[in-house]
Amino acid sequence: MSVPTAPAPAGFNPGFNTATAHRPDLVVRAASPADVVDAVRSARETGRKVAVVATGHGAGPTGPGTVLVDTSGLADVSIDPVARTATVGAGATWQQVLDAAAPFGLGGLAGSSPGVGVVGYTLGGGLGPVARTFGLAVDHVLALDVVTADGAARRVDATTEPELFWAIRGGGAAFGLVTGLTMGLVGVRELYGGGLWFSADVARTVLHAWRDWAATLPDSVTTSLARLNLPPAPELPEPLRGRPVVHVRVAHVGDPAEGERLVAPLRAAATPLLDGLGVLPYAALGAVHADPTSPMPVHERGTLLADLPPAAVEAFADVTSPAAGLPIVMAELRLLGGAVGRAPAVPSAAAGRDAAFTLYSLGVLAPPIADAVPGAVDAVLDRLGPWSTGGAMPNFAGPPDAVASTRVRRAFGPDTVARLDALRAALDPRDLFAPAARWTGARS
Repeated sequence: MSVPTAPAPAGFNPGFNTATAHRPDLVVRAASPADVVDAVRSARETGRKVAVVATGHGAGPTGPGTVLVDTSGLADVSIDPVARTATVGAGATWQQVLDAAAPFGLGGLAGSSPGVGVVGYTLGGGLGPVARTFGLAVDHVLALDVVTADGAARRVDATTEPELFWAIRGGGAAFGLVTGLTMGLVGVRELYGGGLWFSADVARTVLHAWRDWAATLPDSVTTSLARLNLPPAPELPEPLRGRPVVHVRVAHVGDPAEGERLVAPLRAAATPLLDGLGVLPYAALGAVHADPTSPMPVHERGTLLADLPPAAVEAFADVTSPAAGLPIVMAELRLLGGAVGRAPAVPSAAAGRDAAFTLYSLGVLAPPIADAVPGAVDAVLDRLGPWSTGGAMPNFAGPPDAVASTRVRRAFGPDTVARLDALRAALDPRDLFAPAARWTGARS
């Protein structure tokens, strides 16, 4: 079959990151898992690669010689309140799961942006707003429906195919296209959380206070801090509109009164522009980070930090200050530890558990600053290089390039990389699955 190379067809939804270019030979809009099987088999027969996209938050670009499988149509969500599980299709978003589970007092381990797809996010590890309490999302996966490079549809769990089950939970789409998964849910109806917004004028004070405070926290609290350069958008609260700010995010699972007590040192550090902490329904988990929801062209990059001593705090404050003038939208630190750092009941390939913090930076590729954004994003990471492990979690590594791949493989460690490489060679000797899927930040 000869198919001319052309841009993705009219009406194709590239997803959240509109800077990601798609020029595959074919786009297959899967309406069933069988369509995914057919697409993989057709690609094998015609000598093409296979790539996948769902919500497009972290999918890599696709070029000629590729069949792009769009799984956004596989969006079914089913909750079993007795077993406390959710079974979801590859196109389902976390908000769908949160909303479906809420009536039963249950919730899934969604990311900071609940509009992100469940499958891609989870297979990259899944570091969410309550991760220190419950662990990574991948720790709660019970079974996966996978189409492997031979075109076979497999049901994979800890007993049927334990090596593939280990690898794909953390190794992601390098080992097969997941059409659905079953995960365990947690029993939580609400949490105490949200954010405190401070002026960038007090960033240094807030940063040091947050760092000291984070060292005292129980596992019931997950937190992050972001330096944001907010646009003058009318949908933003007036005190924040068009301002450089510091956003401290908090999610406490437990008694709200205890949450109030725990955050008291933060409130005492400086006077916030806006105090958004309070009791939230768990289904409103996205309010903790308040990430943007509109598609935009972005460039992102992340790394893991072994520590955050006072000197690192100073470095972060310097490189992200308005005086530095970097054209970035966000530079973020997330506290790890707690349940993230503990081995799960069923081992997986998920990377980065031994780090202390994540560092992540993002800019919008919009004129006239677009050309300067990648260098500015890198400048943030470079400034904190002395405290980096050299690794990155797949979901935070950035665009699927050599830099991201090197960092993700460093986070895996040599033993895990060797094991993953060996399994990939056995499962996909013809290198069917596009390189963009290989441990490089794909989280669509």
